[in-house]
Amino acid sequence: MPSAEFNTAAEEVKNLSTKPSDNQLLELYGLFKQATVGDNTTSKPTFDIKGRYKWDAWTKLKGTSQEDAEKQYIALVESLKAAQ
Repeated sequence: MPSAEFNTAAEEVKNLSTKPSDNQLLELYGLFKQATVGDNTTSKPTFDIKGRYKWDAWTKLKGTSQEDAEKQYIALVESLKAAQ
């Protein structure tokens, strides 16, 4: 179950005045999925290029605990907020 701080960060990221870079968005996606679902057990998309990038971003976090992914996600959101 995600913490209140994580849920707040997930809401705050939607309201950033500057859109994060594509790499930052992929990192946010991977950390969010790892924190909320855990290790990726889905099959890699074949023809969906965007889906493949997202799948790769999540899969590279395999073995990271949900708690660690949550902390990393919160830290990333805080750094994006500070950069605005």
